[in-house]
Amino acid sequence: MAGAEEQQQLHKGLRARHLTMISLGGTIGTGLFLASGNSIAMAGPAGALIAYVFMGIFVYAMMISLGEMATYLPTAGSMNTYVARFIDPSLGFAFGWNYWYSWSTTLAVELVAAGVVMKYWLPNVPVWVWSLIVLVIVLGVNLIGVRVYGEVEYWFSLVKVVTVVIFIFIAFL
Repeated sequence: MAGAEEQQQLHKGLRARHLTMISLGGTIGTGLFLASGNSIAMAGPAGALIAYVFMGIFVYAMMISLGEMATYLPTAGSMNTYVARFIDPSLGFAFGWNYWYSWSTTLAVELVAAGVVMKYWLPNVPVWVWSLIVLVIVLGVNLIGVRVYGEVEYWFSLVKVVTVVIFIFIAFL
C-alpha cells in the first residue's frame, strides 16, 4: 500500500496569534488563581516567589528541549513519540499512558476547580452543575474544527492574561 508508507503530514490550521495566546494562556494555570494564596500564606511572598522562579527554571529547560526536538524532527505524534525514538519504544509506550492518565485526571481537577470558582458567585448552584457545564463546553470546543478551537482558546487565554495583568496592576496600588 502506497498510502500506508507515506509520511504523515501536519496540516496547519492555527495562526500565529492563536499559537501565541495558547502559549501564554497555557502557562497560566488554575493554581495561580486558586492556590497562590495558600502558597503565599505558607512560604510568605518571598518564599513563594523563589519557589515559582526555581520551578520555572526547570519547566523552561524542559520546554526548550522539547521545542528543539520538535523543530529538529517535526512529527504528528505527542511527546511520547520522542521518548520512544530517543530512549526506548517501551518507555515511549509507558510515557504515553502516563501522559494520558495525567491529563485525564487534570480534566477532573479543572472541572471541580471551575465549579468551586463559579460557586463563589452563585452559591446556590451545586459545584457538580458548574463542572458539568464546563465539561460540555470543553468537549464541544474540542470536537469542533481546529480553527474554532484556536479562536476559542485565543479568547480564553486573553481573559487569563488580562486578569493576571489586572492583578499585577492592583498589587502596585
